[in-house]
Order: sequence, then structure tokens, then C-alpha cells
Amino acid sequence: MIVLQVNQLTKSFIADEILSNVKLEVQHRDRVALVGRNGAGKSTLLKIIAGQMSYDSGDIIIPKDVRIGYLEQHAGLHSALTIWDEMMSIFTAIHEQEAKLRSLEHRMALPEIYENQEKYAQIMTEYDQLQHDFKEAGGYQYEADTRSVLHGMQFFENDYQKPIASLSGGQRTRLALAKLLLSKPDLLILDEPTNHLDIATLSWLESYLKGYEGAILIVSHDRYFLDEIVTVVYEVSRQLVTRYVGNYSAYLTEKAKNFERDVKLYEKQQDEKAKLELFIQKNIARASTTKMAQSRRKKLANMTFIDSPEGDEKSANFGFTIDKQSGNDVLAIDDAAVGYEEKQIAENIKLRLFREDSVALVGPNGVGKSTLLKAIVKDIPLLAGQIRYGTNVTIGYYDQEQAKLTSHKSVLHELWDEWPLLNEGEIRSVLGSFLFSGNDVEKIVNDLSGGEKARLALAKLMMQKSNFLVLDEPTNHLDLDSKEVLENALLDYPGTLLFVSHDRYFINRIATKVVELSTTGSFEYLGDYNYYVEKKQELAELALLKQQETTVKKNAVVPHPQKIDKEVKKRERQLLRAIEALENDMQKENLLIHHYEEELCQPEIFANHEKVATIQAALESAKLQYETYELEWLSLQEELESL
Repeated sequence: MIVLQVNQLTKSFIADEILSNVKLEVQHRDRVALVGRNGAGKSTLLKIIAGQMSYDSGDIIIPKDVRIGYLEQHAGLHSALTIWDEMMSIFTAIHEQEAKLRSLEHRMALPEIYENQEKYAQIMTEYDQLQHDFKEAGGYQYEADTRSVLHGMQFFENDYQKPIASLSGGQRTRLALAKLLLSKPDLLILDEPTNHLDIATLSWLESYLKGYEGAILIVSHDRYFLDEIVTVVYEVSRQLVTRYVGNYSAYLTEKAKNFERDVKLYEKQQDEKAKLELFIQKNIARASTTKMAQSRRKKLANMTFIDSPEGDEKSANFGFTIDKQSGNDVLAIDDAAVGYEEKQIAENIKLRLFREDSVALVGPNGVGKSTLLKAIVKDIPLLAGQIRYGTNVTIGYYDQEQAKLTSHKSVLHELWDEWPLLNEGEIRSVLGSFLFSGNDVEKIVNDLSGGEKARLALAKLMMQKSNFLVLDEPTNHLDLDSKEVLENALLDYPGTLLFVSHDRYFINRIATKVVELSTTGSFEYLGDYNYYVEKKQELAELALLKQQETTVKKNAVVPHPQKIDKEVKKRERQLLRAIEALENDMQKENLLIHHYEEELCQPEIFANHEKVATIQAALESAKLQYETYELEWLSLQEELESL
């Protein structure tokens, strides 16, 4: 079933064409990614599909019964309600159904209804249908689903009564995502949903979206996330949209093949064009060959030339160098505590960095990762412990929020004022490497987009030539192409790296060590992200095994193997006897249930509401007893199978 079809869609802003003849299709249960550079038109296309922006021409076809849910890139939930009440507002229809069910139950209990068999049967029919609809709508599980999604988004039971107005911007964004997931639209449209999510929340979201019943259309710059989720990729590039089947890695492979083919085709066509033009130029004036030249000119005029595969899309091109090498010991942190005067966040932090280390600092949001980096670069003091810096260490710091890029200067002077000994051409050359060219260098820093500020901050960082880079979420606001350029630049960097990132693909490529930070300390893993995940799981399993072994040692003495075999056979006989006894009890309860149900169908009892109430209570008791026996039987059966 098609839930969305876009045909020949075109969108322009004044004279600039953003999208041209776009074709896109989403089937039920599809997981579709829109990828492309910043400014290519991905978010514009999502807004048009969601009905939040007009378009110039084309068609958007959405079946009438398809519900669309859309989460903007920087959306945050604004409400005067508490977290729980806001989530419950999604289920108004279910609450109304529930109220109607309670009303019908009350009516069925009235004596005058019992005495009127026709009316009672009519209400029972209505009740059965409503109960079925209530169950299909998720009436028996919506509260459990809500708790599950809130927990996945890092909102726990003690948060439920917090007013939404008191939450931070990141928390409101996560809550907006939680509300959208709970509403379960047929087509879920997500624009950068991974922003403000830590690694644990990202992993939960991946798992949730894999099992999502509807279709998903998503924009994300998180390659690891896209590889886990999507099965179809649409690339937005040069106003056009191209479809690829597979996840993001499969898209890159296929795109590389297509690019190589298109380059060969383009070069062949250009070569043919050049030969025709040369023949025309040499022969058009000669009487003997003028007809041949005119024929070639006509052929040239009728030819359709493909655009260069290179296009006009430029990639950033930069690298990080150092002025002087540091000593072997770069940084040592002992028994540190970080936080602010009013609140300590984390303590017992130990960290060692050596020359050319590349260390990723990971942990849940709010655990103090950014705070620790600020302490390292001396923006804030430690609450306890000490930091020692190595010989000749010079620090370059990339701030997550680009908080230091809030000037009213132009881009050109933001850089030039810090390096006044360089001439304008040199400054422009540096900015050009970060995709600031022409009039872009005259833009005011405060007016820049998040991606532009990120590139300018990286340009300033490159100019410092520090031998120790401290990076706080350096991939935020960067598109996938710019991320790849940054990754390659950092891989070639001859200094030392300490960075915070929630981008698992980035961590895998860059990190040689992973340090996990918690409120009670730090733990070092000597490998990339995948190694960290495997090792952490292995350590958790070993800890559980050790705990189980300790419990066994405390509670029992290990018997001789022959004795164990006798014990097993003895337990097996006990279980078989217990199971047989339970099966007899279940059979008796089952007969009793049938007996009560037959009694309720007898006219003389049916007309007596007191007897009906008594028998109904006995029936419920028998059913409950049967369920108890059944659960016990299942438990014994599992134990028997495990012997």
C-alpha cells in the first residue's frame, strides 16, 4: 500500500530553484532516508509533504485514511501540563471509550436491566463491540506503552509530574519525539531526530523504529543510525532527487559506481562534441566539405548533453597541523570532581592522555562530559582533584554550542582580527577551504546557520595549530559530506585528541580509546566504539556470572556428580507428580467454569439478578484459580524441560 506519492514537484524561493521535478514514493512499512548536503532542500521537502509549506507545481498524493506525524528539526514541546498529562492527551478517544465501557457496566448491574432480557442482550452486544474496539485501539496497554517510550527517552517515573515549562530545550525536543511516537501515525516524518540524544537513547530509538508498524521518512546526518534503520535512500542534490535501494552504506557504494559510469559517459560525450566542433570549424568554409560540416553542425545542435557529474557542489578541504610537538605525557587527571558551585555532577574521574592518543569521552546526557572538557580548557574550575598538563601542550577547543561565535563581525574579520599579520588573500583562501567564498565572507557571524558556524569554528581551530584538540560534539550541524572531510582531517592530525560525540560512526573511525564517564567515576576501554560495546557487555556478563557463583557458594555445597544425577532424577519425579496433580486440578476448575456458565444461561437464574451476581462472582473466582494453576503448571514445565 502506498502511503505517500510525490510527482514532478517543483519549489523555488524567488529566483532560486530548490527542488525540480521531484519524484518520491513511500510504501507501508518502508524506512526511507532523505540525504544530501546542508541547504540541498531536504527539510524543505519534508515541510511540503507535511503540509507546512507550499510548492510551485506537481502533485502530492496521500490516501485519505493515512495519518502523518511530523517532527521538525528544532521542535520542542510547549505546554502548561505535566509530562504525564501531556502524554495522556494523545489518548482522548481511548479515555472516552473507557468511560463509555464503565457506563455500560453500571447499567448492566441495574435490576431493571437484568429483568429485561431484550434490553440486557442489546447492551451486552454494544458492550462486546465497544470492548473489542477498545482493545484494538490499545486501551489495555496505552499506559504501559507510554511508560516504555518515556523511559526510552530518559524520562522516569519521578519525572512524570514535572511541568513541561520547567524542562530544558533538549528535554522538550525529546518529549516532542516521545509524543509523536506514541501517537503512532501511518507515516512518521522525522527531521534530525537524533539531535539531543545520547548513545543509550539512540540505541533505544533504533530498536523502536525497527519494529514500528507504519512507514518512516527520515532526515539524519548520523550514518550509524541510517545504516541500522533505513532500506531506501533518496539523495537530494542539485534540485533533483535520486532513489537508491539499501541502507546508507549501500547508497554510497551504488553512488560511487554511478559516478564512475557517468564520468566516463560525460568524458566520451565531451570528446565527441570537441571533435564535431573542430570538424565544423575546419570545414564549414570549404566548398567541397561545407555540406558535411553543416550536417555535423545539425547533429551537434540536436545532441542532448549531460551535466558534469562533478556539478557545482564543492566539498570542504582542510587539515589540522601543529606548530610544535608536545611531550609524551599530554594530560593527567586524578580524583577529579566536576560541576558547579550549587551542584556536583561527577566525581572520582581519572584520565591519562599520551601523545597521538585519540580518546572519545562517552556517557549519558547530563553526566558531566562537556563540564569536564570546560574544566580541562580552564573555562571553569574543578570542584576537587587536579589536572596536570604535559610539556609544550597547546590546547585548541571546539565548543559544542559555538558560544564564542556570537559577534557582529563579518566572517572575514572574525578570522582576520585574530590573525592580523596575514593578508586578505590568505584569510580568504582559508575561508574558501571551509566553503566560505565570494559574498559569503561578508555575512555577519550572528546570522550564520548552525552548519556555517560549525565550519567557521573549525577554521579558527585549524589556524591555531594546537597540538592537543579538545572537541565537544564537533559533528553537530555538519552534513554527512562535511563529517567525512572532518574525519579524514582528524585521522591525519599529528597531535592528541580528546572529544565528546554521540556519533557512533565518527567514534569508530577516530577513537583509539573510549572513556566512559558516570556520576561515580570513569572507566577506560582500549579500542573503538564497537570494542567498547562488546567489552562492556562482556564485563556485565562476567559480573552477573560472578554474582551467581557467589550466591551458589553461599547457599549450597557443590555435591558429587553422581549425587547431582540422583538429585536431578529425584527432582524430575517430583515435578512430574506435581504437574499431574495440577492438570487434575485444572480439569476440575474447567468443569466448574462450564457449570457456572451453563447456569447463567438458564432463564430462571438469568431473571434473578441476585443469583446472577453470586454465580458471576463464583465464575470469576474459578477462572482466577484456573489461571493460577496454569501459571504454576507452566513454571513447573519450564523447570522440567531445563533439567
